[in-house]
Amino acid sequence: MSHEAHEPETPHLDFRGTTPYEDYVKADVLTHLQHPLSDDPGEMVFLVTTQVMELWFTVIVHEWETAAKALREDDVPTAVDALKRSVRELEALNASWKPLSGLTPAQFNAYRGALGEGSGFQSAMYRRLEFLLGDKSASMLVPHRGAPRAHAELEKALHEPSLYDEVLRFLARRGHAIPQDVLRRDVSQRYEPSPAVEAVWTAVYSGDERDEVARLGEALTDVAELVWRWRNDHLVATRRAMGAKAGTGGSAGVAWLEKRARKNVFPELWTARSYV
Repeated sequence: MSHEAHEPETPHLDFRGTTPYEDYVKADVLTHLQHPLSDDPGEMVFLVTTQVMELWFTVIVHEWETAAKALREDDVPTAVDALKRSVRELEALNASWKPLSGLTPAQFNAYRGALGEGSGFQSAMYRRLEFLLGDKSASMLVPHRGAPRAHAELEKALHEPSLYDEVLRFLARRGHAIPQDVLRRDVSQRYEPSPAVEAVWTAVYSGDERDEVARLGEALTDVAELVWRWRNDHLVATRRAMGAKAGTGGSAGVAWLEKRARKNVFPELWTARSYV
């Protein structure tokens, strides 16, 4: 065996056009999407952080749609894998609050005017995320009437079963006593908790914890917990930056966020634990 030192191979540096990395990632597009509207240097981190959140919404929606499709096909392992990936992605999404979590009112006010009537509740991708969680509302399509693609995607999502609807349909096919009124509900409406569904989850959690339905329940609970943390981190960051003032875009600000933070995602997965 030769012990002679070898120079490291030189990477390929000469390309006819853009680099293969750029062709795949579109980094030049991403890094030139920032157009601050104020002279305050702090606006850049607010703008980039918000754009990063939109990218995380996009991948999480993809994961939950993958999980919903897998459940329609009774493919629990694929659904659980997608949910577990989304848990790590939710952790990264939640960490996006870090750059904004210490904003003082003066710092936020320095560029708040640049937002105009802009507000996070107008995010079409975040709305799709909420629709997948079962929090449906036709009125939330109204802000997007001027954007045909976003409006069409939201309208489609409004009338499709949520991720939790697909979970309950899967449980019914497995022989669990999910009521017909739950299975046949109008999926364009917000999901409301059911005592019968709570009883099903109580039975699942009273059985073998290694059962794939129980593992599915825990993956969903991990998702629900991180969504709750997202809402609370949003609440705390907003309260710190602007107190109880009205939010941008005419929202109720902290009061609206407090109401959202009190809601549980996949509610029976939480209440059933009291009866196990």
